[in-house]
Amino acid sequence: MHNNELTLIIGGDAGQGVESSGTGFCRALTRAGLHVFSVQENRSRIRGGHNYYIIKTSEKPIISWDETVHLLVALTAESVELHAAKLEKGGAVICDSELGIDEVKISDLGISLISVPINKIAEEHGSKIMSNTAALAALAGLTHLDIQYIYSVIETNFKKKGAKVVESNRKVAQKAYDYVVENYGHVFPGRLNATGERQRMIMNGNQALSLGALVAGCNFVSAYPMTPGSSIFEWLNSHGDQYGLIAKQTEDEIAAILMAIGAAHVGARALVPTSGGGFSLMVEGLGLAAMVEDPVVIVIAQRPGPATGLATRSEQADLLFAIHAHQAEFPRIVLAPGDVKQCYEIGARAMNLAEKYQVPVIIMTEAFLTKSNRTLESDEIDFKQVKIDRGDLLTNDDLDGLTEPYKRYAFSESGISPRALPGHPNAVYLSTSNEHTEFGNLTEDAEIRTRMHDKRMRKLQTALSDMAGPELIGPESADVTFVCWGGTVCAVREAVNRLNNEGKIRANGLQFIDLWPFPVEKTAPLLERSKNLIAVEGNYTSQLALLIRMMTGVLISKKILKYDGRPISPEFILSHLKEVI
Repeated sequence: MHNNELTLIIGGDAGQGVESSGTGFCRALTRAGLHVFSVQENRSRIRGGHNYYIIKTSEKPIISWDETVHLLVALTAESVELHAAKLEKGGAVICDSELGIDEVKISDLGISLISVPINKIAEEHGSKIMSNTAALAALAGLTHLDIQYIYSVIETNFKKKGAKVVESNRKVAQKAYDYVVENYGHVFPGRLNATGERQRMIMNGNQALSLGALVAGCNFVSAYPMTPGSSIFEWLNSHGDQYGLIAKQTEDEIAAILMAIGAAHVGARALVPTSGGGFSLMVEGLGLAAMVEDPVVIVIAQRPGPATGLATRSEQADLLFAIHAHQAEFPRIVLAPGDVKQCYEIGARAMNLAEKYQVPVIIMTEAFLTKSNRTLESDEIDFKQVKIDRGDLLTNDDLDGLTEPYKRYAFSESGISPRALPGHPNAVYLSTSNEHTEFGNLTEDAEIRTRMHDKRMRKLQTALSDMAGPELIGPESADVTFVCWGGTVCAVREAVNRLNNEGKIRANGLQFIDLWPFPVEKTAPLLERSKNLIAVEGNYTSQLALLIRMMTGVLISKKILKYDGRPISPEFILSHLKEVI
């Protein structure tokens, strides 16, 4: 255990403010100049049922969470039962004195019990609903984090409720902080020392993806709420008035994608966030977007299924579904960011790709990534680097100069036809879900059908120029190569670092971000030079490995898979490595 390098858990029942407490302490640590990586685990209940929030902090950038825990803030006795045994020797449990936790049992685990009258302090100096403020202040007191950072978060969270509420929370925080410093000031060896103010942000994957889409010109979002994609809609909706974005909460997912297609048809940059179950309902609309060649971006925030499955948990089992959804064949682009920064980049990039190729673009995330907070340096989110590319979109001047009737679906070598938005007298055309001519008229002519189908499918070959091969993690040559996609890349990066630092096994990884059209020529050489390929995925069938086999012929027979609804950790990878090599 080192100063400024700690992992802690905040645990309690749904409805007790575990998420808001964890987010608040992450913000306090960030403002203290520390780096943060957090993970949330919660049940799909409004009240009751155990939730917990993991926070890892360090002076250095953090690329993943891990299972080494030093502190537990337990809001319930169940939290102590579930997590106390996970703590490292020398760790500590902070809880309310009213819980009646057996100090002897805690001591036998080699950890300390920090018993604080949390509820009593909150009631005497504010109100009982401020008990979470007292708990976080107690945590700050035990780790000697300056109370000013807790005050800062109180100000941010409660300023809209008035000065009286802010002051009451400050009093509660100060009393809890002083109580712990006075009674337990030297019990816990770990310290969280402020390193100075820095221009640094903290955000989760959904916030970053939303920001990227907004910077790239997203001005329409439609959705039916479905965990864990709902917060994308919520974030964009909360910024709609400020940035001229229209947000529509629809009656179901079918209406959501149809509204987005309609908005895209008249020129909006449209986004539809959902999860696998919602995407299942959108599949017919997906085919409509492809047939009328309207650009739309769909975010599938994956969770376990089938049916309702584990509504608030994480999995990576929708990849092949996204690539092959809907009957028949048509082009689409599938991308999968692996961390918060990549969520921002993909959120922006998808908007451009959708319009450039006039196809639906699907972004694959998962619950782990949507809810994980990470600190980012100010230069990691560069608004100026985002360039808006609207593809072959005709201007009014272009349309004024037309000497022949406009063909919306004109045959072309690239598969991309010049696109005109409705409204210009020289660009009047039909759009239909049926097969059609270059003008959009319905047809059953065999030759035209073949030519039009060929035209659409050529977009896949054209789009390959924009598809990148897998990103290398670690050294170029290694004894083992982990093959991953999505949020598992966080754990793979940390596992690769640990193995190479130990020196017994030389390791690297390949992260696949651009998944369809699959970049075979950019992928095959990297796979062929790897000695031991190991697929690391959050699904049962190893879907990325199946896709690689289908597209390259390379068989990845060694696999580390997890599908219990919980994210993959570096420890999970390392503990299973011996089983596969």
